[in-house]
Amino acid sequence: MTIRRPRDLEAERAALRAAAERLLAGTPLRSTSGKLTAFELLRESGLRRDVAYGDHKDLVEEFQARAKAQHCTPAATQELADQKAELNKKLADATEALAKERAVTAALRRIIAELDLELDQAREELGQSGNVTRLPAPRRRPARR
Repeated sequence: MTIRRPRDLEAERAALRAAAERLLAGTPLRSTSGKLTAFELLRESGLRRDVAYGDHKDLVEEFQARAKAQHCTPAATQELADQKAELNKKLADATEALAKERAVTAALRRIIAELDLELDQAREELGQSGNVTRLPAPRRRPARR
């Protein structure tokens, strides 16, 4: 048999109020998006849906009304959205630059392979023709002391 501990309704209400204030101020602790929705309120408060809507529906509705009256995104959330847009642009620029560099690298690899083949052919032709005599490598003099 499991023992149920009694729920503290005042603590639950305090958690909902604190979560609502944090979301409206734009400083969420648990919410990843910071959106002013009932789902994010529940996530921020840490309460289950059935608890919030069963015993504290008035607080959820109050939060929804305050969020609707605000008519804007909290400043902290807007800053995060701006940073995300800036980082997405940087990522797109870096991706484009990387694609260009990969194209250049591929072209250079083809050129190197072609030049290597030409060098091998030139060495082979040079070895087959008897007209060219190779000179010995120059001798190095010992260093003076």
